[in-house]
Amino acid sequence: MSTNHDVLVSTQWAEDHLNDSDVRFVEVDVDTSAYESGHVPGAVGWNWQTQLQHQVRRDIVSKHDFEILLRKSGVADSNSRIVLYGDNNNWFAAYAYWLLKYFGHDAVQIVDGGRKKWIAEGRPLTTDVPNHSETNYAVTRTNANLRAHHADVLRHLDNPDGVLVDVRSPDEFTGKVLAPPGLNETAQRGGHIPGAANIPWSQAVREDGTFKSTSELKELYEGNGIRPGTDVITYCRIGERSSHSWFVLKELLHYDNVRNYDGSWTEWGNLIGAPIDKN
Repeated sequence: MSTNHDVLVSTQWAEDHLNDSDVRFVEVDVDTSAYESGHVPGAVGWNWQTQLQHQVRRDIVSKHDFEILLRKSGVADSNSRIVLYGDNNNWFAAYAYWLLKYFGHDAVQIVDGGRKKWIAEGRPLTTDVPNHSETNYAVTRTNANLRAHHADVLRHLDNPDGVLVDVRSPDEFTGKVLAPPGLNETAQRGGHIPGAANIPWSQAVREDGTFKSTSELKELYEGNGIRPGTDVITYCRIGERSSHSWFVLKELLHYDNVRNYDGSWTEWGNLIGAPIDKN
């Protein structure tokens, strides 16, 4: 697939534009210590646990705290280009992308292949942390239609045009395990939301971490009944893997109506009376 420069940039493009004053590179990793061990020169690091989530309630970061994060990252306004990348084939880079879009920041892209491909190609790394001048960044709008809450999912179960995509592993889908090894956020019950299609996020990427071709992605999703024109909700365990699949469906395949249920299984599997299937 030729790189989609609307939402993706290649590692070569990223290296060629490291010194562009109008581009802000941001690394977001599952392993929050990875940035300190070496990162793309000039990139700032965002911690998904402390900076992209609300620190009191279970929720996304508040509008106010998100504004502060972007101000301290040297992002001037919603027209400033942000280029994201991260480990685990861009799990949390995709989550940050979804958050930025939710908070109305459209000038955002992902480095195809992420940290894995950058390092494999021997591209430059540094431990120097950039010092950007603080800005007056302000969120001027939110796109609530990109996010689904549990009440939306309950209504979705009765929607004849609605489909659910569970992007977790088959063992999580069937309730054999509650979470991937080493990840602590879990639920009281295992299984999946009734009627959901199990299309693991990892099926959308190649071995080098880049996204598969448009034709391969269309075959993957349409072959599982997820067709253009349907009302799609993606979910996983805590919302990061489902952001990755949301990105594929919304930004690479251009499905019109795709929402990310970031409450995901840690919410659904704890809800009293929520319907659960294990088949």
